Amino acid sequence: MSGPISLEPGGSEEDTLAIRLAGTRPLRRRPRWAVDEATLTVRLPRSGPDERAVSELAAELADRIGPAVHPYEVAALLEAEGLSASVINERYGHPNLFSLASALYERVPRTFPEPAPAADPWRPDTVRCLLRGVLFALPGLAYLLAAPLWDAGGHAGALVVAGVVSWAWGQALGHRAHLRMATGRREAGRTLLAGAPAGAAVATAIAALPAEGGPVTWVAAAQSAYLAAAGVLLVLGRERLLLAALSPLLAGAAVLPWWEPGPVLRSGLPALALLATLAVTARVLRGTLSVPAVTGAGRPRLLWSLPYGLFGLAAAVLVLLQGREEPYAVIVLTLSMGPAEWLLYRYRGLSVAALRATATPAGFLLRSAGILGLCLLVYLAPLLPAALVIGADPVGLLLLAAVLWTALLLQAFGAAWPSAGICLAAAAAAAAVVLFRLPSGAALALPLSCGAAALCLSACALRLLGRPSPHA
Repeated sequence: MSGPISLEPGGSEEDTLAIRLAGTRPLRRRPRWAVDEATLTVRLPRSGPDERAVSELAAELADRIGPAVHPYEVAALLEAEGLSASVINERYGHPNLFSLASALYERVPRTFPEPAPAADPWRPDTVRCLLRGVLFALPGLAYLLAAPLWDAGGHAGALVVAGVVSWAWGQALGHRAHLRMATGRREAGRTLLAGAPAGAAVATAIAALPAEGGPVTWVAAAQSAYLAAAGVLLVLGRERLLLAALSPLLAGAAVLPWWEPGPVLRSGLPALALLATLAVTARVLRGTLSVPAVTGAGRPRLLWSLPYGLFGLAAAVLVLLQGREEPYAVIVLTLSMGPAEWLLYRYRGLSVAALRATATPAGFLLRSAGILGLCLLVYLAPLLPAALVIGADPVGLLLLAAVLWTALLLQAFGAAWPSAGICLAAAAAAAAVVLFRLPSGAALALPLSCGAAALCLSACALRLLGRPSPHA
């Protein structure tokens, strides 16, 4: 045996005799408290803990002891570090693990570091949202191409009726398909396969009444078929395929300012886009239905999707009334649906962040009101210059946009009946003034109805979404 024997007075080694065995020292790094196999330590009995050794251990483990809220957590840490009862007794002078843990807990100040920022669970896909807004407006190019081939004054009524019915049916079908999507993609595909053709047939049949069975009925059927197929692709998240199917419309509209395509191309390009959309939809549905079915899955009630269909009907009527006087306002609203969807995601993400940052219900209510106002401001601000550019009434357009976005927000949180009821009341009031030519006039009917609806929807949003529970 060889090695130094230090017996100098004044240190903690007065009661310790360390004899190091001859041999090569291990290269593996060890904690300070670990026992060296090459050293034989003989410690004389002491009267109390070794404060110096405990302080060194506290300094070494301070970053992990500080966040502890009870000495038992420190005891678990010491066990995980491998401190045995003999080491605790001989090196630190404590009778057991819990005694040493209590000493370390009292010695290290409490520190509670902020947790790492969590990822936003509602982070939106910006490109996808903007693409959806463009896809909502692109079918309008078909009417631009075919404008010289049909009588807009005599045939528009049937197409408008078919569009309103398709809008309402598509909203209800989309909600039901998303409910089935929670069970499986095959179940959602079966719902879309059954509901989309039925919706197109219903819209065509209703449009045939004002068309009196004329040739425009076929145009209404083509429009209804496209809306049904496009709805399927949008629900299943195949926006890029739909954009590719509509490329003939883009090509035809791009050359119109410089070249007259003639009646064949004017009618052929929309027909080609329709056939491409139907073919892509059939292929996507076939792939969706090839997924294995989920056994024992229940079917949601049809009544659950009814308010979404009623909202679609009300929204279609409100937009129709706006388009009677200002057709370009409809294009602006349609394009804004992409940013509107993006803001719905941002509202949910900001609300989750506010929930983490507030400690009282009143504080969260104030933050929720601020988030609602901010999202509405961001959505409506670009519409103001757009309304001025197209010569539309900015007040009426902004109020209608606020109604649509706030109603969609409530629907996103499952509050479908309040939004549907308020929008139906606004649409009925504005439509009654127009149909019966009441003294108040159509010019003020729509802005007043939308203004009242926007206030009611905002109040509902604050009451329902100003609580922490919907965002937890």
